[in-house]
Amino acid sequence: MTQPHDTGGARSRIAGFLDTARDYLGIGGRVRREPVRDPEALRGFVSSRASFIAQTSLYGYMRTRAGQRYPELFENDGFVELLNAAKWHMWLASLSDLSVYAGGLLARGGMAEDRVGAMMRGQLERTLDETGVPAEADDGFVEHAGRVRARIALTPWSQVGDDEGCFHESPAALVRHAPIVETLMRLDEEVVRNSVRYHWQEVRRDLRALLDAQAVDRAFAD
Repeated sequence: MTQPHDTGGARSRIAGFLDTARDYLGIGGRVRREPVRDPEALRGFVSSRASFIAQTSLYGYMRTRAGQRYPELFENDGFVELLNAAKWHMWLASLSDLSVYAGGLLARGGMAEDRVGAMMRGQLERTLDETGVPAEADDGFVEHAGRVRARIALTPWSQVGDDEGCFHESPAALVRHAPIVETLMRLDEEVVRNSVRYHWQEVRRDLRALLDAQAVDRAFAD
């Protein structure tokens, strides 16, 4: 059990939680905005941005809510356990939303709907297989992953709009899973949902700019 005054341990935990955000943001010149011209590049984009949105949305909200007491929370093992579980639910929800949006872009770019469906299902399975069931995840992770699979299997790709309409799972996941008392979340819910949707705007702009739908279609093998 972490002791109440183990500030070094708390700092270490915070630093670990921010690794994905640092990589995505390119601290030290590592920003990644490469063209997306094949299925593997698209899978990398979707997975990395899902991780980024999941962590920055969750930790940003908790930091705002806790204020100056934010570092103290990481000295509590119970809180850290809940936060880690929430992180993985946010990742699944973000993966779901961005996969739907990406598939919609491919369909509007001229890729046949059945090919979009086959490719997005395959890319999702590869990502989930590589991730497995994280040790930090809770008992609901597998069931949640199943819901993501079902959504991708049933999405009518040609009907996905180029807007925030398909980004509804990630805001809902933050409201449901963030480790904060229910009375406070009721007060924050509208702001929380809008904040997550706002965080997706840059990701959507990047994917629109970087995605070559015709090249991805040519590179895809059923």
